[in-house]
Amino acid sequence: MAQHKSAKKRARQNLARRTRNRTIRTRLKTAVKYARAALAGTDGDTARDALRSAEREIRKAASKGVLTKKQASRRVSRLARRLAAKA
Repeated sequence: MAQHKSAKKRARQNLARRTRNRTIRTRLKTAVKYARAALAGTDGDTARDALRSAEREIRKAASKGVLTKKQASRRVSRLARRLAAKA
């Protein structure tokens, strides 16, 4: 357990960041899961909408620091390639 005042503060900050990051990461995973399911389906409009919402969550996670910008771009690119291959 933290003894110094600064170490206690650091522990509080880490807890707050961890809960915030977990929320963002969970939303991200759910959006990507729905996008992949929509891409596996037959309806192109649903897939396009799911991809758009997934891209929004990915970019938001990158802006919050949960993902790096390059990793976010790579994930979006891979999903977009699946959509293009479907069409």
